[in-house]
Amino acid sequence: MFLNVLTSASEQFTFRCKNFLLYLFIFCNFSKLLIIDVKGYENGMKKTDIVNDYLEKGRVLLTTGQLADALTNFHSAIDADPQSYLAYFRRATVYLAMGKSKSAASDLSKVIELKPDFTGARVQRGNVFLKQGDFNEAKIDFQTALQSDASNSEAHNLLDLTIQMSQKMQQAENSFRNKDHTKAAEIFSEIVEHCPWAVKLRELRANCYLQLGDTLKAVHDLKATSKLKPDNTRAFFQISQLFYSIGDADDSLTNIRECLKLDPDHKDCHSHYIKVKKLAKQLEIINDATSQSRWNDCIEKAREILKLSSDPLSSVFVFRAHSSLCTCMSRGKFPATETIKICTEVLDTYHVSDAEILVSRAEAYVLHENYEAALADYKRAHEIEDSSRINEGMQRVQKLIKQSKKRDYYKILGVRRSANKAEILKAYRKLAIKWHPDKYEGDDKKKAEKMFIDIASAKEVLTDQG
Repeated sequence: MFLNVLTSASEQFTFRCKNFLLYLFIFCNFSKLLIIDVKGYENGMKKTDIVNDYLEKGRVLLTTGQLADALTNFHSAIDADPQSYLAYFRRATVYLAMGKSKSAASDLSKVIELKPDFTGARVQRGNVFLKQGDFNEAKIDFQTALQSDASNSEAHNLLDLTIQMSQKMQQAENSFRNKDHTKAAEIFSEIVEHCPWAVKLRELRANCYLQLGDTLKAVHDLKATSKLKPDNTRAFFQISQLFYSIGDADDSLTNIRECLKLDPDHKDCHSHYIKVKKLAKQLEIINDATSQSRWNDCIEKAREILKLSSDPLSSVFVFRAHSSLCTCMSRGKFPATETIKICTEVLDTYHVSDAEILVSRAEAYVLHENYEAALADYKRAHEIEDSSRINEGMQRVQKLIKQSKKRDYYKILGVRRSANKAEILKAYRKLAIKWHPDKYEGDDKKKAEKMFIDIASAKEVLTDQG
């Protein structure tokens, strides 16, 4: 019996121990849950404080114009709480200040997703769409905002402006299709004032300017699209081609390099780059050769450009190469007949009145002793450019014309009218030996005496003039 009692007491003790352990397990886990809940609450409080701290720092930096630092703080606020609509809204404000309209629109869309009743964000996004020229999306945002707040004057005004700009856009596109490019450009310009971030709008206006022959205005619009649209290789390629078409090799090279920075494997940009780089180098050599009177180098590089530049866009460079040929051959005293031919081809082919080319041809005419033609070219050049160089050239040719009407001493000595003093003296010595009466071996002594007197007179007159 005692054994039974002992066994029963042992079982009760075991049971109680098991219950105690169970209670202890429950208590520990419950306590753990309480601790976790308290810590979670504390962490939640800390996260809110952290986000608010980032937002406040960002706000202060934004008001002082420190956009990059403000943006960093708003990034951090969003990383800390991806559900903070206020952080997205403020970051959108910074993006707008930095001109990053697409990033701003994306953040504003996130704000509306997190807080659909945030009318201010919807109006702001509609304004971004309006400036981007997306009139349909802008209209939807303004109308939705007015459904929530019919008294919102900003939304009312922006909706009216959107409808007005949409109508003007249709008018401009109709004018463009009807080839009234002047009217189309005027209307596009009105719209651009309210929609400065509209890429399509600027591209259309650039096309109008090109049709009107205003290349530099077209370039201005295309440069804007290269900034508004990321990785816009097409814009840089087109800008480079336009600069090339007006003969600006340096700016053409700069912009084609921008295209290759964005896409090193861009086929069209790469081939254009090779062409422009080579052309720019040859033009540089021509300029250096001209300034240093290296006429053969100038002529060689001009002819290389003529071989390289055969497409329609190269017409300005072809003209420049022909002009360089004319100028360098004239200054280098190359055969007058060939120089006159090349200079005449430039003037006739391009229908230009270029003072430099006219002077170059005039000097070739002088070399050819066609003084009347030389004077005519100098007079034409004088109408374009009133410079001392041209005035002195005219006076010199007029003097040569007067001399040519008197006794032709140049012909007596057998020299060109453009001969210098050294050439005149050399010719005189040679003829003096031939016609000296004491040394003349012919029968007609009187002829020798007359010739000797003539060549002596010619030498005296011409060297005095020199």
